[in-house]
Amino acid sequence: MAKDSPISDISAVRRPVETARGLPNAHYVDPALWEEEKKAVLFSTWAGLAVEGEVPEPGDAKPMTFLGVPLLLIRDRQGHVRVFENICRHRGMILVEEARKIEGAIRCPYHSWCYGTDGRLVSTPHVGGPGHNKHDAIVREDLGLNEVRSHIWFGTVFINIDGQAAPFEEIHADLIERWKEFDQPMVHGGPDSMFTLEVDTNWKLAVENYCESYHLPWVHPGLNSYSRLEDHYNIAEMGLYSGQGSLLYRQIKGDDGAVFPDFPNLSDKWDTGAEYMAVYPNVLLGAQRDHCFSIVLEPVTQTKTREHIHLFYSTKDTDDALREKNATQWKTVFVEDIFVVEGMQKGRMAPQFDGGKFSPAMDGPTHCFHDWVAGRIEAHRNASE
Repeated sequence: MAKDSPISDISAVRRPVETARGLPNAHYVDPALWEEEKKAVLFSTWAGLAVEGEVPEPGDAKPMTFLGVPLLLIRDRQGHVRVFENICRHRGMILVEEARKIEGAIRCPYHSWCYGTDGRLVSTPHVGGPGHNKHDAIVREDLGLNEVRSHIWFGTVFINIDGQAAPFEEIHADLIERWKEFDQPMVHGGPDSMFTLEVDTNWKLAVENYCESYHLPWVHPGLNSYSRLEDHYNIAEMGLYSGQGSLLYRQIKGDDGAVFPDFPNLSDKWDTGAEYMAVYPNVLLGAQRDHCFSIVLEPVTQTKTREHIHLFYSTKDTDDALREKNATQWKTVFVEDIFVVEGMQKGRMAPQFDGGKFSPAMDGPTHCFHDWVAGRIEAHRNASE
């Protein structure tokens, strides 16, 4: 290990679930390990940033940050969703301060350098002196916006900050195959189908809680009343995702008995089944016959996380009241988890806690996530030696 690397013993995390321990407390509270995890776990993989429905029309632009990195989510004139660093190539000024539609060009408010929605530098006023908008030393073709590698799957925009990860389709081939029936258009439900929860916890604890169904009887009594613990199964293959499935999904109904239209051409498995997957590192997905959702976890600090929830449907022609009812129902479920993940974060200040003991029967999905995080950190440390 490099001399300046943070020190934490994660050897017990990588044992089989029967004897493994969870990640040590320091991985939830120590600033040095927070910096290490940014590089090892979040910048070097395909992390979730947003959903494409946040920029629905050409020209729509939304400034965002990912662990302090200023980014611009934009749908260009050709309709492609792209991610750029939200800075001018001249002096590094922030270009777009608030979400808006780009009617013409993206203009830097400092010296008015202008960029197309595809990132090309198109105008450099007075760069060669007053009234001279060109200079031999300023090659516009070389000074377009810095594009961040991105990929869209399941309506979600994934980014690879360091640009070194293998292609998304290669890394996640297994999950893409597993959910290939949902490789079809998904329509974002609009403003009434998105909400954000502010949670005082480390982002990893939100993933860990989502992975498993063990907590359902006590934390989600309403949900458990019809989708019981015994109706769930673990998805715990060691890899890049884990989660749970339900054998008893119940469609939400309106007061008149109306339901959302199903996604077309689904197999019988989805008539009463549903699956809920954590796609490492920070995206939580739900797949059901009549709607899906994506939760993008934004790690704000080591102890604060924003959960951005978005609901998708098979068509834009869905009932307003039923969409609102569905969003309210899911918000109720997700809010019920807040005290749990915040309580576990507080628990990481107990000096004798050793990462915890996993139930081999119930905690397999969570152990898979811990093992993946530990593996990324080990690889990072070995490369730094």
